[in-house]
Amino acid sequence: MGRHSLPDAYGTDEAVLRRSVRGRTVVIATALVLAIGAGALVAVQAGLLPQDDPCAGADLELAVVASPDIAPVVRKTAERARAAELKSDGRCLDIEVSARPAAEVAQALRTKDTRPDFQVWIPDSSIWTGMVTAGGGGASIDEVTRLASSPVGMAALRDGARKLGWPEKTYGWAELTDAALGDGAGLRLGTADPAVSATGALALTAMHRAGGKDADTRTAATAKLLSDRVEPGDTAVLASLPDSGLDDPKDNDALFLSEQAAFRHNAGANTGGRLDMFYPEGGTVALDYPYTIVDNDAMAMDRVRAASRFQRLLTDARTTGLLRRQGFRSPEGRLDADLAMAAGGAAPQPFDAPPAEPPAPDEVASVLGMWTVTVQSARLTTVVDVSGSMGEPVPGEAGQTRMDVTKNALIQALSQFTGEDEIGLWRFSTRLEGEQDYEEVTGTTRLAQRTDDGTSHRELLASAFGGLQPVPDGATGLYDTALAAYERQVKEYAPGRFNAVVLLTDGANEDPGSISAADLAARLRETADPERPVGLIAIGIGPDADIEACGRIAEAVGGESYRVTDPKEIHAVLLRAVTDAGAKAALS
Repeated sequence: MGRHSLPDAYGTDEAVLRRSVRGRTVVIATALVLAIGAGALVAVQAGLLPQDDPCAGADLELAVVASPDIAPVVRKTAERARAAELKSDGRCLDIEVSARPAAEVAQALRTKDTRPDFQVWIPDSSIWTGMVTAGGGGASIDEVTRLASSPVGMAALRDGARKLGWPEKTYGWAELTDAALGDGAGLRLGTADPAVSATGALALTAMHRAGGKDADTRTAATAKLLSDRVEPGDTAVLASLPDSGLDDPKDNDALFLSEQAAFRHNAGANTGGRLDMFYPEGGTVALDYPYTIVDNDAMAMDRVRAASRFQRLLTDARTTGLLRRQGFRSPEGRLDADLAMAAGGAAPQPFDAPPAEPPAPDEVASVLGMWTVTVQSARLTTVVDVSGSMGEPVPGEAGQTRMDVTKNALIQALSQFTGEDEIGLWRFSTRLEGEQDYEEVTGTTRLAQRTDDGTSHRELLASAFGGLQPVPDGATGLYDTALAAYERQVKEYAPGRFNAVVLLTDGANEDPGSISAADLAARLRETADPERPVGLIAIGIGPDADIEACGRIAEAVGGESYRVTDPKEIHAVLLRAVTDAGAKAALS
């Protein structure tokens, strides 16, 4: 994300205030000082007083979209600009501010060839701008500056906070979550959905960072517990606090929350409804409210200058004071002890710690993928190559073949899924059933489902994985199998789940009578249905795998391909592949 350089007269930071226009500004400023005095000069330069010259021509319209929590301050500042007849290029500014959730805006901007109807976007977190620009497929966004910040922690009602030893006892992210969800406190801990809430996404990412070598396992387990009390957004999670003396099991008594949201809640709460804040040790993650210019390349320069003019007003003393009174910290996260205490902080909680390094877009995407797969439950069909080459030995593995290592990895990965996940198995080579290259071994069914004799599908699937054997002299019928598996998965799509085909192969297509590579890609694209999204994960095993073909197969439907040079890595790659696909699904 680049910083946007703007003309000097309308610049927003030191880097853009260096051209010759500055000299003219100094001369004009000196004359004004002599004429009207220094105090009035400051007001005129900041656009806070109506200027003598009338507006030239029609008003210059500027459309601004802001996160709902900061939108009221942005709107008040726009009203101030209108009342003061703030000008850019001699024309009065007409600034319209709309409040829209950042995730909703990010989704729209990630669409190819999008034509946004606004010029300025102020999301609550730069994680959204990172998601838009990742991969280069969305709208162009120039991040000019940041307007405010708000650390994210855990807020609890007074009784729950006391159970956790507040304010004397402090916790890191992992310990705080364990303590809240553990048997000792038994708090009903809620969160806004990380897929649509920066607060939820940052909290989950912070937990993952703190998880150490078991980060994936711990985060997935925590996500599963949180999913029982997830709310669709920040407003909804605050509404999940009890509003009466009655004990409703659906109510939460602790939440992942920003300091500003807790400040706003406490300002209108009675004594029993006030929240206390836990600030995790090691530095909190924080909302950072970037001021961004959207699709700058397509904007006329007068709009660019108007956007810069408004940004200057949003960073002046009057607006920053208003932001502080609404519970926001400075962009640098400087401690405001009165604000922190009003939000529910108290010493020795480390509310004075500087924010931790913000997560990179790929870090957030990976955690969101884990959330998506964990919370939605998965519907996966694993399609495993059983051609003769899968019987080749793996160097250094004491007699283990590629098939041995592959099926052991699948059995190991199976333990990571819950009973609500649906997983099935196909095997393929060439001509396994007449002229057909593939065979369904087990249906794609809930792992917890049991047969009449009490055997679970998990047990049946583990046995089926263990029974996979290479077909002597069998070749690789890759293309027909990939198409058939994907078509079946789309046809049997399960709403509300993460649906995908996982294809594992150690070779290239060796069926001369099969569909061609070009026709396969075309048929896959025809089959893909935005209303029934199915991921396709292709994993090439060993040096003979046609990774280029795997890539073409996956890319035809927006999937991903992976190469595993060491079959022992299949388990880790398989889980990472599912997580990556889940992240893409969460952001699509």
